[in-house]
Amino acid sequence: MSTSANAEKITTDRLVLEPLSVGHAEEMARALSDPALHTFIGGSPATLEQLRDRYARMVAGPPPGSAETWLNWVIRLDGALVGYVQATVAPERAMVAWVVGTPWQGRGVATEAALAMVARLARQGVTTVAATIHPDHHASSAVARRLGLVPTGERIEGEVVWCSTPTAEIY
Repeated sequence: MSTSANAEKITTDRLVLEPLSVGHAEEMARALSDPALHTFIGGSPATLEQLRDRYARMVAGPPPGSAETWLNWVIRLDGALVGYVQATVAPERAMVAWVVGTPWQGRGVATEAALAMVARLARQGVTTVAATIHPDHHASSAVARRLGLVPTGERIEGEVVWCSTPTAEIY
């Protein structure tokens, strides 16, 4: 995958994954406002201005000359923004993440969105997918298992690295 790749709209049975834009910040600030959401991912809910600034940097992409591509999608369910999925792609490898606001958790949204993202990545030549997950975050671990990821002995900042080799056919 080249660094010129960009996130394109992805649709599933229930979801629309839209490429991230700064214009999503206001609705995402509301969707991600529950402090409990940050139990495992750290920090606290971002303000609208913080999200606008963060999204502007994310949309701009990695620094010139970087071998990475940043792909970011917001998740839309029944017309409302409910979370996001993202991938940092280096040649043939992607670090992925997913976050769904607390009101929409437990409905399979993260799994459906992450499966759709990973399938797109596999079709675009990504051969290895990895995620870092807090060891006590059982819901996120379940999503990783559905993606075919397995925990490794590696840790990054206390989080377990999960890894797999995806194929487009299984997603």
